[in-house]
Amino acid sequence: MPGVRPADPVYAPPGVGGLRGSEPFPAAARRALADGQLRRNLRHATGAIRGRRAAVVGELPDWEELRRAGEAVKAATMARLDEHLLRLEHEVTARGGRVHWARDAVEANAIVTDLVRATGATEIVKVKSMATQEIGLNEALEDAGIRPVETDLAELIVQLGQDRPSHILVPAIHRNRTEIRDIFRREMPDVDPDLTDDPHQLAMAARAHLRRTFLDARVAVSGANFAVAESGTLAVVESEGNGRMCLTLPEVLITVMGIEKVVPSWSDLDVFLQLLPRSSTGERMNPYTSLWTGVTPGDGPREFHLVLLDNGRTAVLADERGRSALHCIRCSACLNVCPVYERTGGHAYGSVYPGPIGAILSPQLTGVADNASLPYASSLCGACYDVCPVRIDIPSVLVHLRGRQVAERARRRFPSPEAVAMALAAWVMASPRRFRIAGSLLRLGRLLGGRHGRITRLPPPLSTWTASRDVPLPPRRTFQSWWRSTGRPGTRGAGGVRGKRR
Repeated sequence: MPGVRPADPVYAPPGVGGLRGSEPFPAAARRALADGQLRRNLRHATGAIRGRRAAVVGELPDWEELRRAGEAVKAATMARLDEHLLRLEHEVTARGGRVHWARDAVEANAIVTDLVRATGATEIVKVKSMATQEIGLNEALEDAGIRPVETDLAELIVQLGQDRPSHILVPAIHRNRTEIRDIFRREMPDVDPDLTDDPHQLAMAARAHLRRTFLDARVAVSGANFAVAESGTLAVVESEGNGRMCLTLPEVLITVMGIEKVVPSWSDLDVFLQLLPRSSTGERMNPYTSLWTGVTPGDGPREFHLVLLDNGRTAVLADERGRSALHCIRCSACLNVCPVYERTGGHAYGSVYPGPIGAILSPQLTGVADNASLPYASSLCGACYDVCPVRIDIPSVLVHLRGRQVAERARRRFPSPEAVAMALAAWVMASPRRFRIAGSLLRLGRLLGGRHGRITRLPPPLSTWTASRDVPLPPRRTFQSWWRSTGRPGTRGAGGVRGKRR
């Protein structure tokens, strides 16, 4: 079978689908920052989620021990990932399922498309899945004449609005109720024209819209939150019940799962079923936890396929310092505390994995050179590490990836303007005389000061800096000049203060 096998070398094909945007993060973020309504929506939603999470986490006296247990399980699993995947394949197959190995997004999309075509279906229902968004499955199915229908409420809003997800947990977090009402009125056939923005009415409208689709669907596509290697069991946790409908009603179920989602045993799963709901939705447990193992005659789908997706993950695994990004359980807690995400939203990241985790995962899946700006989309404040349920040290990985990006740029034939500027600064600072002259010339910058005593605009290439921040005016005199006029240690200078040797 193609794909990740224990004997395979590290394989890191370029990702396709939803891992990179059409422009760098700084440009996309600048446009997002100009949208005041977006920032209000994000501030309200992330603040509410943070409050709920803090309340339920505070109930557990052993929360830190749980976090450390989750971290340890993930690290141990990654160390023997090939063994656990083979065990999973064996158990799924033994229970009537079929396992497919996909090296990259192209292979995964082809596998799923061929499986759907074999059933003769022209429409499928989908459970919310980051992996299928990562590979661009919806677009691939549509190109093949197959209509995918998102059944998660937030994903449905995004799909009907011809939009893109902006959050891992709440894909439509950038929309408010009025905007959602307008989307439903415009895109849902037979919707009540007097539909209001009351949350209950919006949910009922979506329920009515999806009910017939659920009953008619022959094929469903899902992701998986976890897979238990020792029994071949897959797990999906959700809050609306749409997942349960998709996992039980159709004749054929196709699950696309990143290879890092496997856990060795049921006792390991127990740890994550305590960590995930508290960190994601601020609940003690998920309203719906669906578990299935292979095919059971007379109960649920008659055919089950599991697509194990690499798409760059083995390359991440090969990086000793960056591999902890694969520990992520997609809770989105890091997004909800990130000051950068709260102001720019998820679209600015250009990936289905936004926020701090996206800033370290997406560049590694695509290659740092293809997502070079994302490791810099952070203030390194560390709030993401503090809330991560599996203790991923995101700030350290960000610094590591920045180092990789700098090293890759250094190997280019022509240096970047930043590299030239840094080399010039190093040359100036290497000589006391040159440094003194540069300090004197710097005072000429006071001529550029505005009414508020700050420099707000500089000519290119320095205009890149002043496009997003002001520059303080240089001091009227240099430190060396001040030092000479006030005297040396042990003497009384012009300031009237006797210096002391220390």
